[in-house]
Amino acid sequence: MNTLNTTNPNNYQYTTKHLEIHILGGIKTNKLESLRVTISIQKLKQHNILRHSIDLYNDNQVEKFVRKVAERLEIGTSVVRSTLQELTHELENHRFLLLDKQAESNKAYYKELNATEEKEAIDFLKGKDLLKRTNELIGKSGVIGEVGNRLLMYLIFTSRKTNNPLHCISLGSSGVGKTHLQSKVGDLMPEEDKIEMTVLSANAFYYFNRTELQHKLILIEDLDGAESVLYPLRELQSKKRITKTVVHKDTQGTTKTIHLTVEGPVSVAGCTTQESIYEDNSNRNFLLYIDESTEQDIRIMNYQRAVSAGQVNENEQLEARELLQNVQRLLKPIKVVNPYAMGLSLPQSVFKPRRTNSHYLQFIEAITFYKQHQRKQHVNKETGKIFIETTVEDIQEANELIQEVLLRKSDSLNGACRSFFEMLKTYLKEQNQTVFTNAEIRRTLRINPSNQKRYMLQLQLAALVQRAKGDKRKGYVYEVLNYEDYETTNTQIRALLNTTLQQLEVQSSS
Repeated sequence: MNTLNTTNPNNYQYTTKHLEIHILGGIKTNKLESLRVTISIQKLKQHNILRHSIDLYNDNQVEKFVRKVAERLEIGTSVVRSTLQELTHELENHRFLLLDKQAESNKAYYKELNATEEKEAIDFLKGKDLLKRTNELIGKSGVIGEVGNRLLMYLIFTSRKTNNPLHCISLGSSGVGKTHLQSKVGDLMPEEDKIEMTVLSANAFYYFNRTELQHKLILIEDLDGAESVLYPLRELQSKKRITKTVVHKDTQGTTKTIHLTVEGPVSVAGCTTQESIYEDNSNRNFLLYIDESTEQDIRIMNYQRAVSAGQVNENEQLEARELLQNVQRLLKPIKVVNPYAMGLSLPQSVFKPRRTNSHYLQFIEAITFYKQHQRKQHVNKETGKIFIETTVEDIQEANELIQEVLLRKSDSLNGACRSFFEMLKTYLKEQNQTVFTNAEIRRTLRINPSNQKRYMLQLQLAALVQRAKGDKRKGYVYEVLNYEDYETTNTQIRALLNTTLQQLEVQSSS
């Protein structure tokens, strides 16, 4: 029996007793209603070759081609006709095989854990001090420093499996490692649960399959590359679904309106240097400010030197990543109930308290969700649904991690301006000065002039800095009006969280 040789995907070969046929360029799999190919056909051991493009499903074309081949190659029409019928059958079968392979390759990858991996992950989840050990393991996986941010980001990414996922934006100067941190923590999530993006077109999100994004982690390297999709992204975060109405022509040529719907929920993470531009998006996100301290610079450079010197244990990093990925795979969707929710409160200084309060409660639930293997399962007698409950310990750990976030959300200054102001105050205290000039600070702190101008304007509007003397011609001398604004707010937030926690401990023990 004659068989189709598909070893070369761009040149199939089919040889019979009389003819040698080549299918140039292979076959297309996107139009099953036709079988258009480019054929090269010749008699065996002869050089008279006929090349022709033809739709093998078009009987008129095939019949004309049969007569043409018979005439050109001097062979009977019955031989050519039967050969083309056999070839068509072989090509059909091969196309179905290609479609099956495509479908298989497009299937979502889900890793099945073996008994050893599953036991190791469950033991890890059931052990004491889960968050502390998780943070240590994140460090072993290759994340340097950022002790608070990395655990916060890990828990935010974990929340993708809940019905109310959290989102985050990493903020910092160019080159400080925003994308690196996001990428490294993202590596701790299973491949099948995340989608990494660099640039997105305006309608990119609308053409995913309806449920393709459900409970996925979307990592955007730079929000500047996703500027055109910020609106649908916000809607996907808030409403957990987006819909686009478009005009479409059916097979009969009738114009119809169809709705493209993509459902969430999703957890979204992105990086940017421009906090103010993405203010509307930042309201829906945890804002993580990257550590730009000298100490962090030293830690990173020492790690880079260790990598270059071959002193980093890459196997240990790989094992840590795989363990945390397996831990994520064992987390199953389950409802979380916080019996202490009514006793929780936020500082009055927090901006946009409604959304921040929601984030606070969801973050506590995310911690409880992560500890699901340590929690007793309860059953709602009315609905029959299984749920687990938040403990005071969960709230305490959430408070420790979220305090910096609440402080930033209570600050009248944005992150970059706050960093500048804190460096300015530190410099003045070290120099035992009360006044300063822009030139002096620019030279000492090595600040870009345009950035400094923007920071100083913001500080003056916030009544934290004022002009002490000078004029426009000779230059102004400035003074700081309030050295304790940040510390005071921080103390108030800490005191409120501690007081609330003490009350909850009394409530739980009674």
